[in-house]
Amino acid sequence: MMLFIGNLGPGELLFLAIPFLLWIWALLDVLKSNFKDGATKIVWVLVIILLPFLGVLLYLLFGRSQRVVI
Repeated sequence: MMLFIGNLGPGELLFLAIPFLLWIWALLDVLKSNFKDGATKIVWVLVIILLPFLGVLLYLLFGRSQRVVI
């Protein structure tokens, strides 16, 4: 299925952009954060990549509390 962005209005573009930006933010947040071990970071990266919307929600609910504060 091909997406024709030229036919979308501002509301539709915003509807597509917000989840994508949240996905990018979550992925970058995992990559720059420190966790207790490297395996936890790898698991969160895989969860966010393989389950884009659900992975972001899971990371926001559970993953951010697993980070190590320096």
